[in-house]
Amino acid sequence: MSPQAGPIQAGSPADHLTPRQADRLGQLSRLSGHLVVALVALVVIGGATRVMQAGLACPDWPLCYGVLLPGRQMNLQVFLEWFHRLDAFVVGVALLVMAAASLVGRRQLPGWLPWASGLALALVAVQGGLGALTVTRLLASSMVTAHLAAALSLLALLSGLHQALKLQQALKRHSQPGTAPLERPWRLVWGLAVCAALLLVFCQSLLGAWMASHWAADRCLAAGDDCRWLLLHRQLAPAAGGAVLAVAALAALCPALPRSTRLLALGGALLVVAQLVLGVTTLRLALAVPAVTIAHQLGAALLVAVLAGLLGQLPGLAGRPPSTSPSPSPLS
Repeated sequence: MSPQAGPIQAGSPADHLTPRQADRLGQLSRLSGHLVVALVALVVIGGATRVMQAGLACPDWPLCYGVLLPGRQMNLQVFLEWFHRLDAFVVGVALLVMAAASLVGRRQLPGWLPWASGLALALVAVQGGLGALTVTRLLASSMVTAHLAAALSLLALLSGLHQALKLQQALKRHSQPGTAPLERPWRLVWGLAVCAALLLVFCQSLLGAWMASHWAADRCLAAGDDCRWLLLHRQLAPAAGGAVLAVAALAALCPALPRSTRLLALGGALLVVAQLVLGVTTLRLALAVPAVTIAHQLGAALLVAVLAGLLGQLPGLAGRPPSTSPSPSPLS
């Protein structure tokens, strides 16, 4: 059987990508990496828009004061809302390009990539619709929270996709792709630990959005009113942070994990420490310094990206990256 007639098995002569496959994977890997950065920025700018009370600075949608660039009305609040929409538009165009490239070049790409790219494109469409409803419904709490949920889901998907593509590129760099297989019990424990940490961080982020959309922290700190959301957010924080620290501890205890995985896990632990400091500082400052509050939101987005990236690396721990064969692709 020729190298392109069936699935590529790890450790065989077919492990190396052809130059054409390597080029396509490299281009899409770089594009997905840029998209991860753009999505983190999108989440953070969205948070800054709320903190600066600029959510309705552009009263209409998708234009702003009926034009593409509202020069006459431009101020800091209008700029934040306008730039947030611009970033979302750029992300949407880039995902459309990725989906099209994945579909056209599916014979040289992993069979899962067109489906993952299509799902990302669908998510950004949902995100755009929720953004419109957020404006037209005058920042309803349910819409704000759903808007963030879609954004974080898209960020997690793209971060995992990026790491999976980097794993595929290892086929070209090494005669034995990936690392030595991790024992099955360790893989199971590792996968469950990362999934649990990601779920807890995701829920903590959404709880923060729900709390912020109700201005619960502001009311609690100012008048002691409606403090249950702030209390719940603080009670969930140790569980979410502890889960991320447990992932880092597992990475330290398992030297068989690849260096990139251990570095990502360490990055997650450092982010937890930073989040703890920023969270305490935010409350001590009574949310009066927007930069600190926004930095806290940035840390949450980065944690989601890091944990989803660890999940994207998971197939490599079995000793073989996902198949690069064109044959299994259901779109062929």
